[in-house]
Amino acid sequence: MDKNRALIIVDVQKAFDDNKWGERNNPNAEENIRRILQLWREKGWTVIHIQHTSDNPHSLFYPKNKGFAIKEIVQPIDEEVIITKKVNSSFIHTNLEEFLKEKDITTVVITGLTTPHCVSTTTRMSGNLGFDTYLISDATAAFGLKDQNDIYYDPNTIHNLSLATLHDEFATVLTTDQLINNFIK
Repeated sequence: MDKNRALIIVDVQKAFDDNKWGERNNPNAEENIRRILQLWREKGWTVIHIQHTSDNPHSLFYPKNKGFAIKEIVQPIDEEVIITKKVNSSFIHTNLEEFLKEKDITTVVITGLTTPHCVSTTTRMSGNLGFDTYLISDATAAFGLKDQNDIYYDPNTIHNLSLATLHDEFATVLTTDQLINNFIK
């Protein structure tokens, strides 16, 4: 893993604590993100927080609603960048790509919520844009979903299939321990 690296924390916001989402996997995802974040801060590497926003006052992600807030466990500190987005990709209608290029960042490590949505879309675009992309499997999480035929898929199935569609195509999928013990030097 290259020295010019950034940690991207996608949408770790209080909105995802709401019961409306249903059953979730990886209850330790935020703790794993915190562990990675602590290491990144110790090394003085670039940290980017992505924060989903909505123009709809009834949305959990509306800036005046409590769900918009980034969870305390990964609360940004002064020098860390916060980029807001309105769609699934952290690269669309934001300055994320320009920021990474200005800082000569070639490697990104992606964590956050949720695996099949904003994390997956951001990971796909990161890979397509040519960044050396790592997705941390236990520092992301998914909720159960129903398909177009009203068939329910549990959160672990959704999570694992999402990771499978990304690994070796758009990113290298690692666990937190694999990242910390084998890829960080």
